[in-house]
Order: sequence, then C-alpha cells, then structure tokens
Amino acid sequence: MKYQIYALHNFRQIPQISRLSEEDQFTIEVVGNVLPFKTNNYVVDELIDWDNYKKDPIFILNFPQKGMLKEEDFNHMAKVIKSGADKATIKTEANKIREKLNPHPAGQLEYNVPELNGEKLNGVQHKYNETMLFFPSQGQTCHAFCTFCFRWPQFSGMDDMKFAMSQIEHIIEYLKIHTEITDILFTGGDPMVMKGKFLDFYISKLLEADIPHLQNIRIGSKSLGFWPYRYLTDSDADEVLNVFEKVTKAGKSLAFMAHFNHYRELETEAVQNAIARIRATGAQIRTQSPLLNHINASSDIWSTMWQKQVKLGLIPYYMFIARDTGAQEYFGVSLANAWDIFQKAYTNVSGICRTVRGPSMSCTPGKVRVCGLTEVKGEKVFVLEFIQGRNSDWAARPFFAKYDDKALWMTDLKPAFGNENFFFEEDLSEILLK
Repeated sequence: MKYQIYALHNFRQIPQISRLSEEDQFTIEVVGNVLPFKTNNYVVDELIDWDNYKKDPIFILNFPQKGMLKEEDFNHMAKVIKSGADKATIKTEANKIREKLNPHPAGQLEYNVPELNGEKLNGVQHKYNETMLFFPSQGQTCHAFCTFCFRWPQFSGMDDMKFAMSQIEHIIEYLKIHTEITDILFTGGDPMVMKGKFLDFYISKLLEADIPHLQNIRIGSKSLGFWPYRYLTDSDADEVLNVFEKVTKAGKSLAFMAHFNHYRELETEAVQNAIARIRATGAQIRTQSPLLNHINASSDIWSTMWQKQVKLGLIPYYMFIARDTGAQEYFGVSLANAWDIFQKAYTNVSGICRTVRGPSMSCTPGKVRVCGLTEVKGEKVFVLEFIQGRNSDWAARPFFAKYDDKALWMTDLKPAFGNENFFFEEDLSEILLK
C-alpha cells in the first residue's frame, strides 16, 4: 500500500471527511493548531468506522476533539482563526495555550537529560539506573499522531522542547561510562519512521562497540497499529527486519515495545502479517497503552485486547494512566476507576495474559502502580508501589495514600494515616537538587 499522509493543511482531502459537519471540521482545525494532528490512509480506510465516527475509538485517537482544549482556549483559538490571522500570529497564540498544558511532565526536561563531558545530551533521557532512552533525530515524527500523546511538544514546532540527536558516538561513550545501563530504548516520536539504513547504522554501531553490560535493545513504536505496511511493502521493509535479526543473532535481546490502544488495531490482516514477520526475527513484542477516556475506558475492551494480543504471540506489558499533560482532562480516568477497570479486566483473562502491570503512573519520582484499594483502621486508602524509582531501592515497597475519588495523578494524592510526606519525598528532593 502507498503511504498517504493527512495533516492539518490537507485533512479536508480525506475522502470520508465530507461525512463530518462543517462544525466538526472546524473543530479539527482549531484544536489541530494547538495540539498536533496527523493521520494516514491505513488508519482512515481500514480502522475507522465512519458510520459511527463520533464514538469510534480510532477516530477519537487520531482526530482532534473539542474537549481536548478548555472552553476558553478553544474559543480564543477559534476567534483567532476566524479573524484571518497569519500563520505567525496563530502560532504565537497557540504557544500561549501550549505553555499552560504542562508540555514536559515528570521533569523530563529538567531532571532526565544527562551530561557527557560537561554538555547536555539533548537526545537522551536517563531516569532509571538500568534504562537509557535515545531519541534518534531521524525518528522524531510518527506515521500518525495519537491525540492523547504525552510527547506532543516533539511535533508542535516548539524546538526548545524537543528531544533529538544523531551522534551515536556520544551514546556509546555514555554507555561505556555507565555500566549500570542494561537497556537502551529507541523512542520518539517513532523510531520506525526511520529509513532502514539509519536504523542499521545506529544498531550496527552499538553492536560493534561490544558493550558487555548492554543486554537489551528496545524499540518503542506505534507503527504496528498505525502503519503495519512498514514491515510488509515499504521499500526497505526487508532491510528493517534484517536489522532486527542482526540484534538477536548478536546475542542481544530485541524487545519491540508496541503501542496498541484498542483491540480494533489488532484485527486487520496487515497488522497480523506484520506481527508474524517481526516475531520471525527473534524479537519479542511487548504491548502497552494508557487507559483513555472515550477510547478504551472499559474492562471488556482491555480484556479483549490482551486476549487478542496473546493469541498473536504478543506479551501484555503495561496499562498506563494518562499523563498530566496536554489533553489529560479529556482523556484522564480517575485512579479509583482505573483500578476498577484493571481489576475487572485482569480477572477475565487467563494467567498468560497477566504479565501486564498497571495501572501505572510515570510521574516525577518514578513509575508508581496502583495496587488496589483497601481499608486500614477505618481509613480508606490507595495501596501503591514503585515499579521503577529514581532511587532503585524504592522498587516494590508498598505505601499508602488517602482515598480520593477525583484523583487523576500522583500529585493529587496525600499520604494516609496522618503522615505529612510519602516515604520517598525527602530522598527525592535531594536527588532532584543534584
């Protein structure tokens, strides 16, 4: 299949767009000038039910919705556009709104970017001891944009907030110094928009460097859900798969971290064939998604999704909580509801689906999982634990927060039992000051 991109400048050329009212089309234009919008012909033609587009999960996953902006911000942007303002003015007004949307949550820009020889590595994040994130400059876009995306600043033209680099020699030098790192995660954007020759260059350099403590190469990608033809008919599809095979033949583990937000994305012949081709290289495919209001906030959707994934040989890995950025108020599910959805979905699947972890918040101190709700000495509480922490000693230690049925995020929670602080807070303050 030939790849056709639809973005803000040409979305009215989508054949099915005539089914939308003029008001709905204008909504796409208004919100799409603040939060990035991009889709393609596979998503449009094979995944969306256009007879029910207003409630279709893939339509909502790709096409900007009015509720993604606060009413006053939507009305302001609509007024600017209707006034006939030029592109520079529209961008200036859009940036004012973007600055209010917490563009870099969990201290990504302030606390996660490491230094090498006194210079910041602006295409790297190193938050957890064992894992390093690499943002290759050729992979800082996607085949289509998710409306909930927590890395939306990567695509919004706010260059001072973008992670990207291409100097693999700096990556290798940093890895050799930091022997605690066992995993490198290629992320973005989506590294699988890269041409095979660039992916091969980066991977080959890492393998040739012969770094003993580097055991796992991960690739975070939405490509299976949004453009499975990347592994079937793209001109360099075979080259990409050969790179995957090169990793496994070198004795390293290749983990393809696939983003699937709804089971509909697993049902086409194209995605099923692409999955089979990737698995044939020796790579493992692990799956993850945030829990999203309007898209997958149902235990039935999640249990069905996990069952379909396992049937295709995939490993359910994470259910995340929608991050405190961008359109969180539109997509966010309360922590109490998140736990209820997770628990009900979990009880409806067999043991081999229960590799999934969640609901998990990737917040400033680390990945915090909601383990459940309980009552202790008459106080209703959330039971929490760290899956990963800025201090690795925090992992797997249970702690408690007061029950709050409106809490959407870690910062909405308060310690239980009259405590002033959570156990990690003093340590965290010292870590962030370094």
